[in-house]
Amino acid sequence: MSTPLWEAGADLVVVGTGVAGLTAALRARELGLRVLVVTKGEQPDGNTRWAQGGVAVVLPDQHDEGDSVDAHVRDTLTAGAGLCDEDAVAAIIAGGPAAVTRLRERGAVFDAAADGLLARTREGGHSAFRVVHAGGDATGAEVERALLAATADGRVPVLERHVAVDAVRTPLGQVCGLLVLDADGVPGVLTAPAVLLATGGLGQLYQATSNPEVATGDGLALALRAGAVAADVEFVQFHPTVLYTGRGARGRCPLVTEAVRGEGAVLVDATGARVMRGVHPLADLAPRDVVAAAITRHLADAPGGVDDHVFLDATGIPDFARRFPTVFAACVAAGVDPAVRPIPVAPAAHFACGGVVSDVDGRTGVTGLYAAGEVARTGLHGANRLASNSLLEGLVVGTRAAEAVAADLALGVLARCQGTAELPTAPVADRDSLQRVMSRYAAIGRDAEGLAVVGSVLDLSTADRELDSPRLVEDAALTLAARALIAAAARRTESRGCHVRTDHPARDDAWRRGQVVRLNPSGQPVLADPAAVSRGVA
Repeated sequence: MSTPLWEAGADLVVVGTGVAGLTAALRARELGLRVLVVTKGEQPDGNTRWAQGGVAVVLPDQHDEGDSVDAHVRDTLTAGAGLCDEDAVAAIIAGGPAAVTRLRERGAVFDAAADGLLARTREGGHSAFRVVHAGGDATGAEVERALLAATADGRVPVLERHVAVDAVRTPLGQVCGLLVLDADGVPGVLTAPAVLLATGGLGQLYQATSNPEVATGDGLALALRAGAVAADVEFVQFHPTVLYTGRGARGRCPLVTEAVRGEGAVLVDATGARVMRGVHPLADLAPRDVVAAAITRHLADAPGGVDDHVFLDATGIPDFARRFPTVFAACVAAGVDPAVRPIPVAPAAHFACGGVVSDVDGRTGVTGLYAAGEVARTGLHGANRLASNSLLEGLVVGTRAAEAVAADLALGVLARCQGTAELPTAPVADRDSLQRVMSRYAAIGRDAEGLAVVGSVLDLSTADRELDSPRLVEDAALTLAARALIAAAARRTESRGCHVRTDHPARDDAWRRGQVVRLNPSGQPVLADPAAVSRGVA
């Protein structure tokens, strides 16, 4: 069915209202571009508001003695386990101070220390106290509030409750618009010479996640169908400390920020034994992949293997409710007083370290298509994200992407198009079956047999469907993301970062390279030439 043309009247359509998307939209407006923001929910429904810990940044005259941007770069490279792009890391980390300054100029208020400078905490993998925060443990909510307030003057219109289905392309393959569906499934085409994907991650691949319901991998699927490539999709970070609310928890579970461990909390089992003792030199402040894997091993080694959670003992933190009001409220709602007894926690799906291959300016290998934030693979995170680098990346790359669009428009390399588009047909698996097998066989511990089971279940539960409703768009995206992930995870026969193969437990430096995924002519994800990572094409 052909869909009607809606002239967006925009130079740039931004998909997503998280930190990367709104930062890009605001910067594009400052540069004189006409911008339209599209979101499948309402404006505050993205993942940004759930970010608790803060923004990792080394600010001039506001850092630990001996800390530096270079030290932050080194910590990021260490956490990334050999798969970071060093140039990308250096560029994004170096852009952090200016990005945070711009955010504060837009109205964001960070917590202050007694000396009047910004308060700083430390999280896993960091060698210094360099994480600035807001509202104690509500940094994402404050960042989102400030950015949304900055768009409230109407010069950045937001089209709510419209899901992005497909990119519209010229005969030469350039992106020149976006096919969308409203909440009732009514389609339309928004024309614009540039589309920026800032759609977040894919936490809903799993039964339990820190991500909201909207995190269904839509941007990744759209980009692959548009001819872009993805990389590092096998690296899904599981946050070690998500509030345990009972066996079989589903959907978004409350996060217990890593900053709680930064303030002195420790992980213990039901007997009170320290989980991280002797595991890593940084103990409870080891990188997230190390801590999540250690918890998983500890639970598997428990007598009878019946335990499914551990505890975070924060009883020694003074005035816990004031320092961590969000965590405290979630704990109290679950019947736990963190000042009196340890918090029950377990790992849950948290952050996609890979995604659509793009450079630090948001450009993908498809002209007119840009990506920023969690949906993008810039090379910052490698095999495991360093804590609180995600808000930083969104601020820096969102800004740079807007500037790249402005430059590309000025050079005349972007295309405008007219006409209609067809709703695509794509494989769609049963979401419940997908989440169950991904959680069982493709989470922290994976092996060849289990990954094959996932593939078989997806094949049996998948049918081709026209994507004529928002739910089908999401389910098709989850199906494509799952197939891409298991293909890459099956090929990578080693354990590195947050990819843990129980049948290949050692790191193998023959695998010190990213894996590229593209779609073949029949629309199936396949592994491509690794050299395509640097080119952004396959």
